[in-house]
Amino acid sequence: MTTASITVQQMAESIGTERVSDWVVVTQAMIDQFAEATGDHQFIHVDPERAAQTPFGGTIAHGFLSLSLMPMLAAKAGTPKIAGMKMGVNYGGNKVRFLTPVRSGKRVRGRFKLLKFAERKPDVWEQVQEYTLEIEGEDKPALIAEWIALIYV
Repeated sequence: MTTASITVQQMAESIGTERVSDWVVVTQAMIDQFAEATGDHQFIHVDPERAAQTPFGGTIAHGFLSLSLMPMLAAKAGTPKIAGMKMGVNYGGNKVRFLTPVRSGKRVRGRFKLLKFAERKPDVWEQVQEYTLEIEGEDKPALIAEWIALIYV
């Protein structure tokens, strides 16, 4: 998806807007790769036979894997680029809540709502977004996070 380039003023004026990504399948291969990268090999993530005996009924994605889908899903949602942006860095989260496990093979999408975009100091802007990871066919989302990035222009 091609995303537009906008000014920092235009971004600041878009507070309250929402963008939604395309659906993405969370595969067992993704879960296994995340387990390898993080060293978290808990059976509920990597052992389909044992995980089938749990209330989850099968393997589930790591909560942090679900959270880490944020940049990819933001790009798929068409989050605009800031004209003249030198870099953007994670600054942290105000809150993160894991509400519903993501079963292997389920489709998820990101919903992004801009809550704040304000200049912290010259050429550094603070962006706060609400990130909701929706699971296709589920009433409750996988997670809701309020995430902060610093944008350097």
